[in-house]
Amino acid sequence: MKILHTSDWHLGKRLGDFSRMGEQQLVLDEINAVAEAEKVDVVIVAGDLFDTFNPPAEAVDLFYRSLKKLANGGKRPVVAIAGNHDSPERIESPDPLARECGIVFIGSPNSIVAPFKLDTGFEVLRSEEGFVEFKIPDFEAPLRIVHTAYANEFRLKTYLGSEDNEEQLREILAHRWKRLSGNYCNNDGVNILLSHLFFVKDGADWPEEPEDEKPILHVGGAQAVFSSNIPTEMQYVALGHLHRKQTVDNEPCPVMYSGSPVSYSFAEAGQKKFVLLADIQPGEKAVLKEIELCSGKKLLRFKANGIEEAVIWLEANRDCLVELTVVSETYLTAADRKILSNAHNGIVNIIPEVTTMPDSVKTARVDLTKTTEELFCDYFRYEKGQEPGERLLGLFRELQAQEDEI
Repeated sequence: MKILHTSDWHLGKRLGDFSRMGEQQLVLDEINAVAEAEKVDVVIVAGDLFDTFNPPAEAVDLFYRSLKKLANGGKRPVVAIAGNHDSPERIESPDPLARECGIVFIGSPNSIVAPFKLDTGFEVLRSEEGFVEFKIPDFEAPLRIVHTAYANEFRLKTYLGSEDNEEQLREILAHRWKRLSGNYCNNDGVNILLSHLFFVKDGADWPEEPEDEKPILHVGGAQAVFSSNIPTEMQYVALGHLHRKQTVDNEPCPVMYSGSPVSYSFAEAGQKKFVLLADIQPGEKAVLKEIELCSGKKLLRFKANGIEEAVIWLEANRDCLVELTVVSETYLTAADRKILSNAHNGIVNIIPEVTTMPDSVKTARVDLTKTTEELFCDYFRYEKGQEPGERLLGLFRELQAQEDEI
């Protein structure tokens, strides 16, 4: 059984002022092409389907169109769970119609997939909270999925029926997964764990959560889960949340983050992006194939010594999004910024790095005889190395007026 693992689509996400919808459309078409070329049997999407609880209409439209393509009329089932960016209710709301297309949505850790059967041979055989067993077209062996969609620590404990606030979440999850796998998973079928949580190998260095990502490893979020908490019956663990493709552990089976299909922050600059293809026979560990994705724009960081070097580099690296640091003896002027903008239409951030600071700035003191607006302009010049524009000043005056009315 060939299972394609992807996650963290973050549909609707922007980078600064730049929309990523065009790239997201291309990369989802690329994932569909991979599914066709590799003759994939099942597609797993491990959470963070959207970037916000209330995504823009164009992101919702792209999501459903892409899943419908992937499902291939119910011949290639798709199973998608909610991540920490998703609204569980929104994810599950189209479920009756989605099932007719061979798409199963799981919004919460206690979700129960309703029984149904399609003419293609796709069928829900058994289901309870945290578990579902499918009949996959053209396969005698069933697919069993132990699933835990994202929920914060408090809700997870509530869903899982824990009355002990001091009990470690990982122990509660391990107990539940062991019970489910013991009841339903044996060597007669394909058994996987699907989750959107922070998994680590006990004793190993912990990976960093993505920049600009809503962290789930914090007070009020879910604790880290150890790979040793995974039941031995599992043959593959499909995870979402971390944006870089990585292996958490190879025991008791491959425990994998597929990563996001597009680079979403400059902390991901230079990263390659993948989908993972798990080929699984009943009773055996998954055999993995990493398939690189090429549709998303590269995110590049570059530090230039002066405007001239920056322009040369920008002209040589056009088809990317850029965070540019310019080292110079003085702050960048409006004319400098215009030259850079004309050289490249994908500059997200320009960071001035001034090597010499004027004496007037070094000895500057706050002059309390100045107006609030004058002090704001002084601060902006000090931080940004340029004058605030009229639009920004207009917003400042509007905020100040609102403050005066309070």
